[in-house]
Amino acid sequence: MATKQKAAPVQLHVKTGDNVLVIAGDEKGKRGVIKSVNRSTQRVIVEGLNLVTKHNKPSAKNPQGGITKIEAPIHVSNVKKVDSANA
Repeated sequence: MATKQKAAPVQLHVKTGDNVLVIAGDEKGKRGVIKSVNRSTQRVIVEGLNLVTKHNKPSAKNPQGGITKIEAPIHVSNVKKVDSANA
């Protein structure tokens, strides 16, 4: 069985802290600030966008359990850097 090779980290057009506009997907047209960048998978996490629901089992840290919303990564090709002067 062949295993998938990880792509080498590449140079991206955005970095942490940049203002971006989402140009594709469910969040198209929304703006946000990049919280983190993963160069090996070419994905970024944008603050407040692409929220997904995560169900948490009760644990010692969180005895109540529950449902939380977290930001899911977006592929870097689906975001466009915008300068803050035009924002």
